Amino acid sequence: MTAGSDHNHQAKQAVILSVDAMGGDQGPAAVIAGCNKSASKNPEIRFILHGPREELEPLVNRRKHLRERCEIRDAQGVVTMEDKPSHVVRHGKGTSMWSALDAVRNGEATVAVSCGNTGALMALSMIRLRKLPGVNRPAIAILWPSRNPQGFNVMLDVGADIRADEQDLLQYALMGTSYARNGMNLPRPRVGLLNVGTEEHKGRSELKEAYELISAQAGPAEFDFVGFVEGGDIPGDICDVIVTDGFTGNVAIKTGEGTASLIGDLLKEAFRYSPMSRIAALLALTSLRRLQKRIDPRTVNGGVFLGLNGTVVKSHGSADATGVSAAVKLAFQLAHSGFTDKLASRLAAATAPATPDPEAGGPDQREAGK
Repeated sequence: MTAGSDHNHQAKQAVILSVDAMGGDQGPAAVIAGCNKSASKNPEIRFILHGPREELEPLVNRRKHLRERCEIRDAQGVVTMEDKPSHVVRHGKGTSMWSALDAVRNGEATVAVSCGNTGALMALSMIRLRKLPGVNRPAIAILWPSRNPQGFNVMLDVGADIRADEQDLLQYALMGTSYARNGMNLPRPRVGLLNVGTEEHKGRSELKEAYELISAQAGPAEFDFVGFVEGGDIPGDICDVIVTDGFTGNVAIKTGEGTASLIGDLLKEAFRYSPMSRIAALLALTSLRRLQKRIDPRTVNGGVFLGLNGTVVKSHGSADATGVSAAVKLAFQLAHSGFTDKLASRLAAATAPATPDPEAGGPDQREAGK
């Protein structure tokens, strides 16, 4: 293959991501550094960066992997963490967040990435991208460290909407299945419905009705429904996808983060307790570093907004370059798999149970349509 044809092949394979460079607590430097980190590992990624040109150009020009693979869209406005979503919806035009979403809306990029205000990002996403047909409430899906071989479970919703009826929970199950299949390469995900107990008679009426709906869709949509699961199963190996409403999900992740922080502080305190404990810490240093890497939230940074006409990855607001790079990697994986189109097909198929699963396909299509 000649150099020219090789260049053309790479251009055809390029995946364009739209990045809000101004949303994070650490400013555009961390976002640009994270994009550069991902770009250095993957030649297929291209970026449209949104923010004040005078701030972004010097940062990009210092990064050799970004100079020829970025387009900067000048957007002088910035959505802060303190801005109310309603205010951003009314007055957010001209901000980097609005501009990043519009690039996806206009088909110029496949996935939008932002470290910005979660409420504002969801509100703008619903206004600019609109919901997929049949979707009542979009959801935010996150990866939760687990005992499963893949190392993580998918959980949704974790805060897009505090309410969810039985139809919403069914849609969450279908969206979570699609995410697990395309983002984690699980051909037949196991789905669990979060409840106060595993017995079928427990829980609110909408949970019992959702149980029946999800169970009926398991065969046509090619996932395994394990039934009700409890809070202790969230990091377990019983299922790959945990379905719940946004109120419960958000409380769960905040509790998990707080507990992990407490355990970390208690470990540090224990290892500082005496000279012998300090020696023990040195002896266990390799194992402790392995544990830290295993549970480092930066390596799985990125919640995914599901149920929209376009995919949006929400990075932690405090993300550093490593965290931003992880969010970009996730965005690339979803874009490369054609996730948005597959998700739309899955939700459409839910209204026609007899239709074959569009992601599964026939024997010759199954591998290509993961």
